[in-house]
Amino acid sequence: MARIEYDEDDHDDDAHGASGSDWRRRLVTWALAAIGLGIGFLVPYTLYLNHQISERFGELRWQLPTRVYARPLRLAPGLAMDAQTLKTELDAASYREGDGVRAGTYQRDGGRWTISSRGFRDLDGAVGPSRIEATLSGGRVGALKDLAGDKAIKAARLDAARIATLYGQRQEERRLVRVEDVPPLVTDTLQAVEDRDFAHHIGIDFSGMARAAFVNLKAGDKKQGASTLTQQLARSGLLGIGREQTWSRKFNEILYALLMEARYDKGTILEAYLNQVYLGQRGAQAIHGIAAGAEFWFGRRLEDLEVEHVALLVGMVRGPSYYDPRRNPERAQERRDFVLANMLQTGLIDQAAHDRAVKAPLGVTSVPGSIAANRFPAYVDLVRRQLARDYPADALQGAGLSVMTGMSPSAQAYAEASVVRTLKSLQTGKRPPLETGLVVTDVHDGEVIAVVGSREPTRHGFNRAVEAQRPVGSLLKPFVYLLALASPRNWSLATWVDDSPVTVTLDNGRKWSPGNSDGRSHGTVRAIDALAQSYNQATVRIGMQVEPERLADLVRTLAGIQASANPALILGAMDQSPYAMAQLYQFLASGGEIQPLHAVRGVLDPEGRVVKRYDKDPAPATEGDAIAARLVTLALQHAVTSGTGRQLVNDGLGRLGAAGKTGTSNDGRDSWFAGWTGDHLAVAWVGNDQNEQTGLYGATGAMRVWSGLFSHLPSAPLKVGNQGLDWQWVLQSNATDAECPGARRFAFVAGFAPPHQPCVYAQPDAFGEPEDAPSRGWREWFGFGRREAPAEPAPSQPSPPPSE
Repeated sequence: MARIEYDEDDHDDDAHGASGSDWRRRLVTWALAAIGLGIGFLVPYTLYLNHQISERFGELRWQLPTRVYARPLRLAPGLAMDAQTLKTELDAASYREGDGVRAGTYQRDGGRWTISSRGFRDLDGAVGPSRIEATLSGGRVGALKDLAGDKAIKAARLDAARIATLYGQRQEERRLVRVEDVPPLVTDTLQAVEDRDFAHHIGIDFSGMARAAFVNLKAGDKKQGASTLTQQLARSGLLGIGREQTWSRKFNEILYALLMEARYDKGTILEAYLNQVYLGQRGAQAIHGIAAGAEFWFGRRLEDLEVEHVALLVGMVRGPSYYDPRRNPERAQERRDFVLANMLQTGLIDQAAHDRAVKAPLGVTSVPGSIAANRFPAYVDLVRRQLARDYPADALQGAGLSVMTGMSPSAQAYAEASVVRTLKSLQTGKRPPLETGLVVTDVHDGEVIAVVGSREPTRHGFNRAVEAQRPVGSLLKPFVYLLALASPRNWSLATWVDDSPVTVTLDNGRKWSPGNSDGRSHGTVRAIDALAQSYNQATVRIGMQVEPERLADLVRTLAGIQASANPALILGAMDQSPYAMAQLYQFLASGGEIQPLHAVRGVLDPEGRVVKRYDKDPAPATEGDAIAARLVTLALQHAVTSGTGRQLVNDGLGRLGAAGKTGTSNDGRDSWFAGWTGDHLAVAWVGNDQNEQTGLYGATGAMRVWSGLFSHLPSAPLKVGNQGLDWQWVLQSNATDAECPGARRFAFVAGFAPPHQPCVYAQPDAFGEPEDAPSRGWREWFGFGRREAPAEPAPSQPSPPPSE
């Protein structure tokens, strides 16, 4: 029997083989278990992240702030305009002086301005870009030319200035752009510096990591990052910016990037990045997006950036705080120059452009450009109040709407400057702290073009232009005369009125005996003089005849003002705001039209479609209203040339032919002035918040604010039409010949002029002078060639007025 021999070495090999095989089997088992567990975790987790992307990437439409815009600047031949005002308007809209060829630039050559406008959306639809030439001459637009078509044009509009932003719960400034609208230099530079292989990688870029490591090692500093644009978007848009970097966060970032690349095309991802990238901070306000960054740092639109601006903006993507050019200009310049070198290396710019850009200043504005949430608190407060009728507050904030207003940036600037300058000059001696409210409107359509609610115009809080309720005094008198003149059989500007002491018995049996502001009576005076000189006694006599009830009805109809129908109402015994009085005076300034004042012209949705319009054409004035308004306007022009407002002529404003009325409450606590030109109405109040005596009259307080405004604001002269009027020369109470010495010329309602009587010489008039006294020059045209009674006294004069 053969013997089988056992090889001890073979036995040992088999034992070792079995042991190694067990180990390998266990390793494979563990690996498969780990892979199974990983897949079991990773697959559901990846599905979870994919669901998060579906929700969060959709949210990258973001909560957009609602933006508030001034009105577009309209230019037309004959329009009142001067060089300083045009520059103010252009600067407010972020135009800059340049070649006048690139959009958003202007060039000035003497009185000739070349302006290259940008396209924009307004209530009437899209307005395309244009290049125009405007010639200014004699305080007006002399000619207007379309340079593209080389032809004269009748009008042009330039895009509006942005004046405020209404944010949602998150204080994020963002202006959305479409990737196809972004200048290629911006997107190409961004990829050259941050992610050169963006067009090809799958969300993470291994070659980019290696290249960044090499560049950083060579520079001895972190010059390039290894994260792709997709990773950066995942980090800031989906994970949230500013959190501490951890392995789990980096893991999520990579998964997000891979999933985004799998789900969305490169253009969608790049567009989201351009709108999400973080580029700065102003207080609680975060600046997101490349377009908002351009405005914040350079005060320019994205398409208006120069090469050096693009380089700095892209360079700051790595760290807006670290490279803040306002705080760290040297660090920012070094970063900018590094980006410029990349632009040259990748062929985005040539050597000449690189060398010019390197030598250029950073170009950053000293203050953030056109991003402030609310630079004009009083005006924006009025905007909010108007919109509140149609939009709850939370519906406006963060809704991405565009609110188109009637603000004129130049009028607002001049109004603010006048308030600051005038109140500083008035704040003397023991006078209590003065405050003010000012409203400026367009007499043609009722748009509110400027509002100031405090002596410090940028101060937020109590808006005196809208909220201050103060006794209006003589500001109500013109409406007493309006009612009287609406009855031409009984009243005219030439009607004689008794200005002797008057006593009225009130319903409670008490006696009311108002006096004149100068403490004197003036005998029998013409109605036009009684209003121009603001005589209380004569006005009370007229008011009692037209009845206080009718006056109360009138102010309610014209301005929605609720007033008690008592005799004291005739002299302005009601408390109202400057805005309410502007609404009342708009009737006179518009020539008899009832024009609801409005700060908001309309609202556009995020796509530029009209949601709501407020700028409806007012109903034309009725013939009777128009005629009565013209007569009162003539009387108030007389108040400016010869009455309580005559200081305006001394101020050099006689050229405007303005009509205006002063007002002073008892004891000089409130100073008012309402006045208008051919284009603008302004109502001003000056007083003390604690109702202390200021020692100011209408002419020495509020009228000074009005004068300061119109000394700079271009405005057409006020010309009163003759429709429905019959001008006659009058002596005593009858019409007479124009050559009759001492005759005055008055306007009457057509058909109601007094009967004609041959000229009578050497008859004493109401002032004790013979009617053949020589005429008094320029006043003869208006028929004001009479001796005028003393006007409202200045504070330095000894007689304190009980009221005006």
